[in-house]
Amino acid sequence: MKYMPVQNFINGQFVDASTAKTLPLISPIDGIELSMVPMSTSADLDAAVTAAKRAFPAWSNTPIKERVQVFFRYKYLLEKHLGELANLCSEENGKTYSESVAEIEKCIELTEFATSLPQLVTGEVLEVSRGVECRTTHVAIGVVASIVPFNFPSMVPNWTIPNAIALGNCMVLKPSEKVPLSAGRLAQLLKEAGLPDGVFNIVHGDAEIVNAICDHSGIEAVSFVGSTKVAKLVYQRATANLKRCLALGGAKNHLIVLPDAIPDMTAQNVAASMSGCAGQRCMAASAMIGVGNIDHIINKICDEARKIIPGENLGAIINKASQQRIEKYITDAEQQGAKILVDGRNTKVAGKENGTYVGPTVIDFVTPQMSVATKEIFGPIISIMRTDTVDEALAIENANPYGNAASVFTQNGGMARYIIDRANAGMIGVNVGVPVPREPFSFGGWNDSKFGVGDITGKSSIEFWTKLKKATTKWNSEAGVNWMS
Repeated sequence: MKYMPVQNFINGQFVDASTAKTLPLISPIDGIELSMVPMSTSADLDAAVTAAKRAFPAWSNTPIKERVQVFFRYKYLLEKHLGELANLCSEENGKTYSESVAEIEKCIELTEFATSLPQLVTGEVLEVSRGVECRTTHVAIGVVASIVPFNFPSMVPNWTIPNAIALGNCMVLKPSEKVPLSAGRLAQLLKEAGLPDGVFNIVHGDAEIVNAICDHSGIEAVSFVGSTKVAKLVYQRATANLKRCLALGGAKNHLIVLPDAIPDMTAQNVAASMSGCAGQRCMAASAMIGVGNIDHIINKICDEARKIIPGENLGAIINKASQQRIEKYITDAEQQGAKILVDGRNTKVAGKENGTYVGPTVIDFVTPQMSVATKEIFGPIISIMRTDTVDEALAIENANPYGNAASVFTQNGGMARYIIDRANAGMIGVNVGVPVPREPFSFGGWNDSKFGVGDITGKSSIEFWTKLKKATTKWNSEAGVNWMS
């Protein structure tokens, strides 16, 4: 093993789990064993929650302007260790180094937003009657949990860590068992930045820990990012236990391409959107709807796809099972009558033969009923459907049960607005392949892509991580008694 066995992080210390059960951590880049991950038990979660509850009174009563000083220092440490964090992300996730650098840069932006929270949670005060004042205050809710996926080992944890903790909460993080190393390094940097022991804790494990988090009476709120199937289960279980919950699920994002789209720009954006992070992101474009004659644009998309080389500017798929599942989607589409224009099956990278790679794949003449048109594939695949009109394209997009993102490629502003107003998704792009909002705008989809109220980042996250206290005060006895008294 390249690294020591993974440990939990509880009350400011790395500690062994209470079980000997582990899973091997295999790098998807080359199949090398990196470490062993403990499958913790509810006893380990109890210890983390106990530490968080013990730290909560002092941390939540620390003025927010003092709390965010930790995140000013944390931001500096993320910048200082950017290269190291990017390398670690690449090793355990399989994405390219440049993609990992971009991920850490996004962590820095998320942390920067958290440092602005004192200016965003000032509350309101108003003299509502002579001598009577009403005031609102955002109050931390207590011990919270964040359950995060494999595809962004650093960024998705930082969707929740800076905001939730800066707002006064204490946290238990459950990383994906497929990418546990980055989370441990983030814990070290938070401690180095001055975060008190117990405010941030990590418990590794599998579904047993996820269920234990949803059931634990000491946890007040749960955020989750992962597949829609599991997001529904987490949301139902957490809310059944009277917790607030925000669970982000999967996606099937549609790019609507009109004949007037700029060919080169469109092709580059489509290819980058479908292949970035090997397609393993919930904002990846995996379905494209061409309106009218767009053969010239499809030809350029294929040209761009062929420039994407596995092991060079295309990363690995997380594991062998995912690789096989993705390739089966391609084969099924071919058997159902679709045409494979660029085929990424059976990809091997020289010197990394034990890695798990799928090459960029462009599939044309897909029908809306095919599995590649309806399922979240999570691979570097674009499935192209064809329609005669924009309304037909919108009908396909709106029939999609997910609602994360949609984009339109056109030079017609009126048509862009028409699609923005009618696309059934929470994040819309115009000539943008990956329409992720930048801070302070929040990340969050609709429909089967999100369960719960609000978004997980940006200003919208404040309402999730706090509760509102309202105080009404009256000091002047001469105001007398009225209906407000």
